[in-house]
Amino acid sequence: MDFPTAVRKRRMVRHFTSDPVPRQTIDAILELAQHAPSAGFSQGSAFIVITDQETKVKLAELQGESDYSSAGFHRWISEAPVGIVACVSEKIYHDRYNEPDKLDEEGKEIAWPTPYWFFDIGAGCMVILLGAVDAGLSAAFSGVFRVEKLKELLGIPAQFHPVGVISIGKGAKDKKSPSLKRGRRPGSQVIHHERW
Repeated sequence: MDFPTAVRKRRMVRHFTSDPVPRQTIDAILELAQHAPSAGFSQGSAFIVITDQETKVKLAELQGESDYSSAGFHRWISEAPVGIVACVSEKIYHDRYNEPDKLDEEGKEIAWPTPYWFFDIGAGCMVILLGAVDAGLSAAFSGVFRVEKLKELLGIPAQFHPVGVISIGKGAKDKKSPSLKRGRRPGSQVIHHERW
């Protein structure tokens, strides 16, 4: 699939068939995610692949899946054949930026104007979402709000922060988000040349 088609076809699909997703497909998608941007090549992102049904049900509970289903959506987090929990370690970035080639003129770590570890894990998640589309699959992202409980469930090390769950599988007819009725902002409001 060509890149523009993959980008335009990507959307958050919240209903999946029970068809299994081959492990090699997920491995290939995650290998691509390792090519996402990484400030200072810190490589502070990590991913947990979940296929065990019991774990997916517990994960869905922590993600508030019952709130979605009571609003008329499918139980898409627990029904997806694969769940990927995206995590990032701020510590890895600080450690990297305390290495000699990254210190500022005063020999100190840079003052981070933006927490770029979150940019990097977001870029990795987008690669996964597009990789799923390219593989003929569908995917959806849900943000993590019960961070400590999720870390406990999956044994995530203290230095890592889980930011979201990506559900992947063969898409089925789903209820689209009412937010889509807002429409896409016109390019004239988004894209600026030379100055705002």
